[in-house]
Amino acid sequence: MGTLLRDGATLHMTDTGEGLAVVFQHGLGGGEAQVAQTFPAGFRRITLECRGHGGSGLGKRRPFSFEIFADDVLAAADRAGLDRFVAGGVSMGAAIALRLACRHPRRVAALVLVRPAWTFSPAPQNMQPITEAAELILEHGADKGRTIFARSDSATRLYREAPDNLSSLLGYFDRPDAKEFAQVLADIAGDGPGVCDRDVAALDIPALVVGNAMDAVHPLSSAYTLAAAMPRAVFAEITPKARNSARHFIELHEQIGSFLQSNSNARSLIPS
Repeated sequence: MGTLLRDGATLHMTDTGEGLAVVFQHGLGGGEAQVAQTFPAGFRRITLECRGHGGSGLGKRRPFSFEIFADDVLAAADRAGLDRFVAGGVSMGAAIALRLACRHPRRVAALVLVRPAWTFSPAPQNMQPITEAAELILEHGADKGRTIFARSDSATRLYREAPDNLSSLLGYFDRPDAKEFAQVLADIAGDGPGVCDRDVAALDIPALVVGNAMDAVHPLSSAYTLAAAMPRAVFAEITPKARNSARHFIELHEQIGSFLQSNSNARSLIPS
């Protein structure tokens, strides 16, 4: 693992494996460990832990935004010596990858979007539970905020409809840096990738979009919307983590691995 210094923020970067280069990003609150679980072996993977995530510092720039995070990731690709690469990620990482593809089309050769939470608008309704959790931490602190959230209508609904989401949300309250990280949560949940449907429709590159049911934060409708918007996208629905976590990751590895293998000989995907 290496480091990248950006605007006073020391960011942790992983460059592992060999073969086709894929810049693959974690979700909101995740980090290298999440990506290592999500991404299959057999490829070169570059992951930057975004500001406030994993071992990366917060830095001084505020508010936190997809613009900042995406620019940091592009700098990591530069550090890795990549001119052209596959961009991908899960949830927030998928939105970062989509922004990179639309803003830097010469750099991104293909997309892998796993459980996208954002499409074309900032602060989507599905991010409201995260905004709620962040506001409770900022106003009441982690312990009291957790108690209030656990009794909320949002928690009751997620317990019934998407227990994996609820587990992740409660984890935000348990972080040792909960107060500091809550601002990251609030800023990113209220932001968006800064792309429109026309931008995405203009992406003439292979794309894989993966979604699953039983997920209120990453609704299948978001995955459907993005897959339908991209002319060369394929869509895959896999087993929900909330139903069978082991099967979820097996199927996810199969989908990503198959997509990358089937496109690895394409001239446009060979990194320069």
